[in-house]
Amino acid sequence: MQSKDLEKIVVGIGVGKLRQNAQFENSILPEITKDIAAITGQKPQPRPAKQSIAGFKLREGNMVGLKVTLRGKRMRDFLARMVNVALPRVRDFRGIDPKQIDNAGNLTIGFREHTVFPEISPEESKFDFGFQVTLVSGTKNKEQARAVFDKLNIPFEKEEVKK
Repeated sequence: MQSKDLEKIVVGIGVGKLRQNAQFENSILPEITKDIAAITGQKPQPRPAKQSIAGFKLREGNMVGLKVTLRGKRMRDFLARMVNVALPRVRDFRGIDPKQIDNAGNLTIGFREHTVFPEISPEESKFDFGFQVTLVSGTKNKEQARAVFDKLNIPFEKEEVKK
């Protein structure tokens, strides 16, 4: 029986609301790029809009987000920092809901503030932004994925015993 493990970690940042600021290209985007590069150890890749949406004043090709894909040693280092340092620093953290695992066996965790990572100093950070981290497992269903994430010491919520 082949042992499945973590394939990759994808960190995604949406900049849709921040894009409406007049200083987005000059001050906000470089700051976000610098902070995410410090957190992940890798420069983020800009993600353009695939189609125009008039209601959101969005044109095809406009940047709507940033993405970083981590594999290998950087992936393991980021996972260790996220589990051991960042998640315990999240306010009111009681564990990750097991329902966050999708049918393909991927776990998505959202962070409201990027300042929970030790690389970012809250005093020096000019903008607060959130991002999501997707742990892509090599499994095909939720049960196998839960076993992989348990093996990686991902802190899940404690299931309450019903009386």
